[in-house]
Amino acid sequence: MRLQGLDTLRGVAIILMVIFHFCFDLKNFGYVDFDLKHGDFWKYFRYFIVSMFVFLAGISAQLAHARAINTKKLLKRVLLLSGASLIVSIGSYTQFPSSWIYFGILHFFLFVSVAGLPFLRFPKISLFFGIFIILGYNMSWISMHWLYSFVQKALSLPVAYTQDLVSLVPWFGVYLLGLAAGYYKIQELCLNRDIFNKKHIVNSSLSSVGKHSFIIYLVHQIVLFAMFYTIKFIF
Repeated sequence: MRLQGLDTLRGVAIILMVIFHFCFDLKNFGYVDFDLKHGDFWKYFRYFIVSMFVFLAGISAQLAHARAINTKKLLKRVLLLSGASLIVSIGSYTQFPSSWIYFGILHFFLFVSVAGLPFLRFPKISLFFGIFIILGYNMSWISMHWLYSFVQKALSLPVAYTQDLVSLVPWFGVYLLGLAAGYYKIQELCLNRDIFNKKHIVNSSLSSVGKHSFIIYLVHQIVLFAMFYTIKFIF
């Protein structure tokens, strides 16, 4: 089952992500002096975008496996995400060899697509652990820094900075909340409203973008980099 409201919100998220990466590229090519690494606005802007993607992914997982685990759909997703994650890692290494992406948003989705399966039919457990992980992260009870430090040294991964790191804490907690919300059909209560489903060009456009968010994610930085390289070459 596919909800237009879900695609519409995902479309909003992908557009916000493209805006964020456009600003990142402006900084990377030296056109502006945004502090994207440490600025509060950019930090919370990124948090908001990632939260949207991850929470909606949890709801989508419940819809995809509503009656039982859809092994065909799961296998297709795992293969697509595996290939895409590899492309992102290799592509980022060619551009940023000292800060390449080894566990970005696609790597995260690959992990939770499998790790989230045991929680599909246990919404109360998903809700509990989701809140616990997010609260624990914000209260400094839970940290994954020790694991990342160990893995970084063992595998010679970037230590000081990576272009995109979507840590399991707190984002797995957000995904679990999405699973719980999908199980209790929160999406039917919130996303069936006219604001998301009314037939007009804005909703249709956002819904179309949401349906093709995976492809847009893969190609948008290639397009942006090509555009900025062209501008730099001409001027």
